[in-house]
Amino acid sequence: MDGQITVGNEKTKLLYAMQSDNGGRSLNEDAIGFRQSGDRACFVLADGLGGHGGGDVASQLVVDAVLREFTSQNNLSENSLEECFERAQKELLAEQSRPGNFFGMKSTLVICMMDGEKVLYGHIGDSRLYEFENGHYLRRTLDHSVPQMLALAGEIKENEIRGHSDRNRLLRAMGVEWGKKPYKIAPPKPLKAGQAYLLCSDGFWEWIEEGRMEECLRKAATVGQWIESMKREVRKNGNGKKMDNYSAIAIMVNNGVQWS
Repeated sequence: MDGQITVGNEKTKLLYAMQSDNGGRSLNEDAIGFRQSGDRACFVLADGLGGHGGGDVASQLVVDAVLREFTSQNNLSENSLEECFERAQKELLAEQSRPGNFFGMKSTLVICMMDGEKVLYGHIGDSRLYEFENGHYLRRTLDHSVPQMLALAGEIKENEIRGHSDRNRLLRAMGVEWGKKPYKIAPPKPLKAGQAYLLCSDGFWEWIEEGRMEECLRKAATVGQWIESMKREVRKNGNGKKMDNYSAIAIMVNNGVQWS
């Protein structure tokens, strides 16, 4: 699904494309969502943890909860983003307790919010957000997983995360009782032309490296072309390798800039 909206008093243009696919699985346990409310926009992606049962229910529930909370708010701040995580967690725990449901249903979650001035994002688990500017890859969120911790400790290289035997072992997730806040929220950043953002589940980033994401972006004339070229790469690299569900949301700010 492709779309275009404007946000803020300056009518900043956001172009986006979203996709979600079963991959090699019979059931898609990823969920994606988008909502515009006034001069604000919210993009959400979640990956249900199927090994615990009810992954498809968990991911859709947290996406819906985030979008409801976002719609009820009047501004964009770190606190409003935190409230989205807290509401989704509360509703997921309540759903777990209902008779007949999977008590262990869990999910990752990544949220990206924008207005005409700034962008805010946060995540929990190993669904990622990638940042690009003027066609260049800048950074990504850090997974809450065993191999990410090993990479940060210097025990494995960053590029060894994708193929690590413990890649699916998460240290934090939605649906687990929290002590201190386990989600990570990045500081607000100014929203400006030339930026691009990619939210994706591990079934997507597992099969495409950052350099290839950047290459696809620089060759794309539209956000739809960007996500389609990345999807082709994912399918090519994952073909015949028991692919997981893979989902992504791609966003361009004021498309039309010439990548330098």
